[in-house]
Amino acid sequence: MNIGIIGSGNMGTALGRIWSNNGHKVLFSYSRDLNNLRVLIQSIAPNASVGTPAEAAQFGEVIFLAVPWVALEDALSAAGSLDGKVLITCVSPLKPDFEGLTTGLQASSEISAAERIAQLAPKARVVEAFNLTFAEILQSESRQFGSEQASIFYCGDDQEAKQLTAELIKESGYEAIDVGPLAIARSLESLATIWVQMAVVSGLFPKVGLKVLRS
Repeated sequence: MNIGIIGSGNMGTALGRIWSNNGHKVLFSYSRDLNNLRVLIQSIAPNASVGTPAEAAQFGEVIFLAVPWVALEDALSAAGSLDGKVLITCVSPLKPDFEGLTTGLQASSEISAAERIAQLAPKARVVEAFNLTFAEILQSESRQFGSEQASIFYCGDDQEAKQLTAELIKESGYEAIDVGPLAIARSLESLATIWVQMAVVSGLFPKVGLKVLRS
C-alpha cells in the first residue's frame, strides 16, 4: 500500500524503512532536515520518496503521524485534508526532563492526544499505536527479544482501520493487541508514561519490550 509519513524523526524514519522493505511505497515528510531524508531514501529506493505533508496526505492510503506534541497542530494544518484516511498516531504528550522523568497531559485535560487528533482531523480514521516501543528497537535489525516477541497495543473506532494497523504492526515484528475503542487511548497514553519512565529510570532504555503473557 501507499504510506505517507508525517513526522520523519526517529520513529517515522524507522517504521518507514521497515514498511518500505516489506514492499510498501512510503513518502516521508515534515522533517527538520530534508537533506537527511534524501540521503535516507537513497538506501531504500525505489519504494521511498520525499515530499510535503500535503503530498504525504494525498499519497497515502495510510498516514503515520509521528510529530512532537508541540508540533501537532502545525503538522496537521500543513497536511490539509485527511478525510477518509487511516491515520495511525504515536504522538505522545510526554514531556521528558533532563533526568528522564516524564509528565503527561495536564490533569485538567479530559481527552487523550489521539482523541485530540481525531478532533483536528474529524473525518480521518484514527488509530493509536506504536507508543509502547522505542525508535532504537525499530532501528535495529530485529525486534525479537531472544525468543520472545514484544507486544504493541492499538485502539480505534474504525474496524477496517484497526485491521490495517494490526497488519503493519505484525510486519514491524510485533504482536498486535487490540485494546478497544479510541477512548482507551487515555489509558494507553498513561501506560506509555509509566513505560517510558520505568525504562529510563531502571537503566533498561532502550533495549526493553512489553509482552502480554497468557496462561
